[in-house]
Amino acid sequence: MRAERSTAAPAVVRLEAYDRSEIFGDAADPFGVDDWGLVWLPKEHHFGIRADGRLLAHAGLLVLPLSVGGSRMDVVGLGGVAVAPDQRGRGLAARVVGGALQHARTLGPAFAMLFCRPDVSGLYARLGWNEVAGEVWVEQPDGPAPMPLRTMWFPLQEGSRWPEGPVRLHSRPM
Repeated sequence: MRAERSTAAPAVVRLEAYDRSEIFGDAADPFGVDDWGLVWLPKEHHFGIRADGRLLAHAGLLVLPLSVGGSRMDVVGLGGVAVAPDQRGRGLAARVVGGALQHARTLGPAFAMLFCRPDVSGLYARLGWNEVAGEVWVEQPDGPAPMPLRTMWFPLQEGSRWPEGPVRLHSRPM
């Protein structure tokens, strides 16, 4: 009798640590954002998809302080979303982001937020993310600076609606 090989897709799992070289090797600017000169925060919660001992996809989370229209709140920042170049187009980004968002719902804030290049904002829009209207300011070593990337939000609680007004992240971006 032959053993049946499982065709189930690998699960999204919590990672103890993450090193982007596991996915990108020694690529200098794998996220394509270095030209903007931003300083980023490391993530605290990491999620990934592994197959055959190899990390295929990653997403990280971090709770951050934010003001919208002068009202302070916390958001769960999503960042470091990465899929190995030879694995793209297989739905891994959607799966790893979905797994990270499941955990984000347990962290308390009503919203998740991310920053992305315009060329990938369509992927996030298809996953239910919404673009923040207007300018967004973030902390940088020399003080507050406008975020040059797209800012998008996602409701983590039923019925959550993004408030109106200027947005200020009271930390470095994630």
